[in-house]
Amino acid sequence: MAAYKFTFIGTGNMGAALARAAAKSLPGEEILLSNRTPAKAEALAAELPGAVLSTNEEVARTAQLIFLGVKPQMMELVLDPLERILRGREDRFVLVTMAASLTCERIQDILDLDCPVIRMMPNTPAAIGAGVVQYCGQGVTMDELDSFAALIAPAGLVDPVPEGFIDAASAVSGCGPAFAYLFIEALADGGVACGLPRDKALSYAAQMAEGAARMVLESGKHPGELKDAVCSPGGTTIQGVRVLEERGLRAAAMDAVIAAYEKTLKLAKK
Repeated sequence: MAAYKFTFIGTGNMGAALARAAAKSLPGEEILLSNRTPAKAEALAAELPGAVLSTNEEVARTAQLIFLGVKPQMMELVLDPLERILRGREDRFVLVTMAASLTCERIQDILDLDCPVIRMMPNTPAAIGAGVVQYCGQGVTMDELDSFAALIAPAGLVDPVPEGFIDAASAVSGCGPAFAYLFIEALADGGVACGLPRDKALSYAAQMAEGAARMVLESGKHPGELKDAVCSPGGTTIQGVRVLEERGLRAAAMDAVIAAYEKTLKLAKK
């Protein structure tokens, strides 16, 4: 059996986020890190006591789960040198891809190898246990999928979905944090315009967004119902809502998700 349970080829923003989540359920000694820029892997290893620095080749030789934290356009360049190593392995291993637009089948095609593949779509809040991770698999046993889900559970909401949903899910929860950060920043800017100190305005806006999201998740109520509960007749909030509707907030948010989804589909065709 391979020595390392969690290994990462690529420790950029997303790979690092998952490594931090993995470190909450595994000892550092079972986490192997490799990155094209060694300094990034070294910085991450300093955060995860016991994590081991390595190379792509060593990861390919020894890992049970091989996380590919690689951009779609770089995947062939990274996997080609590893094909011979992976093909020569006699023990079982699972590749885990988080590259937008690349299906499980595409990863197998790049390697020309019928190996088990898990496709996942995490987001950066996974680093603090507040993320969303959708996943599916091809050639993977149910036990392997369950073990993967258990290991990644500290990342936040971990949800199995058909592969056909992955791209749309990525546009909502994968890209969504960037959209949410823009909104939080804009609210804080509004507070500053009204005279609040910058640090307080940002703190209030971020905490409000967290609380509002928790209300949706924990109450089970529709966001529209929760919005209505804040809008007193003739009050201040409904006037703000009116302006947001006039300026097309909802349409802009929908268009942002659709644009991200359409871009993913274009990447898949390349």
